[in-house]
Amino acid sequence: MRYIAIQLRRGFETLIAVVLFSMVALTFADVIGRRIIGRPIYGAHDITEHLMALVVFAGLPLVTAACLHLTVDLFDRYLMTPWMRWWRVLTGLLVAAIFALMAWLFFRQGMTAGQISEVSQALRIPRGPIYFYMSASCGLSALAAALTAFTGPMTTDHHDTSEEAT
Repeated sequence: MRYIAIQLRRGFETLIAVVLFSMVALTFADVIGRRIIGRPIYGAHDITEHLMALVVFAGLPLVTAACLHLTVDLFDRYLMTPWMRWWRVLTGLLVAAIFALMAWLFFRQGMTAGQISEVSQALRIPRGPIYFYMSASCGLSALAAALTAFTGPMTTDHHDTSEEAT
């Protein structure tokens, strides 16, 4: 199981790095074309929009599995005590349910986009596949949130010094 988690994490991290590099290169080329040559890259906005969705939703399962979402630690002194474990499990399951709902809504939107042939404005890139990708990401995040509700953060770092890693 740990091997699969490590490979999934590496795959998502590689995807994020490649997509971010692509966004930087595209933006650089678009700015150079716009400022120096006077001709921007046609459809750069559409491409950037889709690449941004890839980055955000590739990172969502990673952040969820590592329990790194933004939190307010105002009541941590009370909530992190052993007798409040039930509260942490309950909130983790609520987060999982919200992610599952988001996955379902993105899936439905993907189905609708396919039926009406929804496309991007300039390049006419079909929107359905990106909605299905977002749905899958939210589904993985729901699974990660449900698992971490009971087990805590999923660490897959080879240099982990916790007792679980040894």
